[in-house]
Amino acid sequence: MQKEVKPYNSLGSKKKQVADMFNNIAVWYDFLNRFLSLGIDKTWRRKAIELLRDKNPQFILDVATGTADVALETAHRLQPERIIGVDISAEMLNIGRSKISKKGMTHIIELREGDSENLPFKDNTFDAITVAFGVRNFENLEAGLSEMYRVLKIDGQLVVLEFSRPRIFPIKQIFQLYFRYILPFIGNWTSHDSRAYSYLYESVQAFPEGEKFLNILQKTGYKKYQCKTLTFGICSVYSAEK
Repeated sequence: MQKEVKPYNSLGSKKKQVADMFNNIAVWYDFLNRFLSLGIDKTWRRKAIELLRDKNPQFILDVATGTADVALETAHRLQPERIIGVDISAEMLNIGRSKISKKGMTHIIELREGDSENLPFKDNTFDAITVAFGVRNFENLEAGLSEMYRVLKIDGQLVVLEFSRPRIFPIKQIFQLYFRYILPFIGNWTSHDSRAYSYLYESVQAFPEGEKFLNILQKTGYKKYQCKTLTFGICSVYSAEK
């Protein structure tokens, strides 16, 4: 069984704690993403989005949309008719809406507060679903994947971008040092949330990456599932179809 890692303590639901954590760090989130990843996170998102190009999806759901980086990049690169982004953090969504408005994308992208395990959409609604750095925050991973499967159209595509653990020396050792000690120090110094970036490290360690995640995709009904590692295994992009 997957070990449950929570941002703050063992009491209370993971879902509530994750929402509180992202509300706390929302104003720093975009800056820290760029700074702490040296901008590589933008390349990861683009590569994930490009996996959808052949399908030419017109109605897309972005789960754990945060500040709408993936939704905006998807709108720019694939030019779909409509994108809906859902997230449990109201503060992240507020920042995302501001970015969407500044880009003149309000006619394409809509953000809603919502839960990945209880999506307010009918069966077989979306041509594609994206999740970037969000599935390891699900309280119940299988429930979230099953719910996304439900609202995905037949032959629709799911693309998941998530951190993974590199295995190659010395990348593995550098990754461990950076994620376990340096990143939490910088994150705490800027965002003043002492747990948010320690939780990042802990949640990555606990996440069932690679073949284990593909097995969960299979268990929840997906087909044509595959995994590709990026940047020496620091990140992985998963693709599957309904």
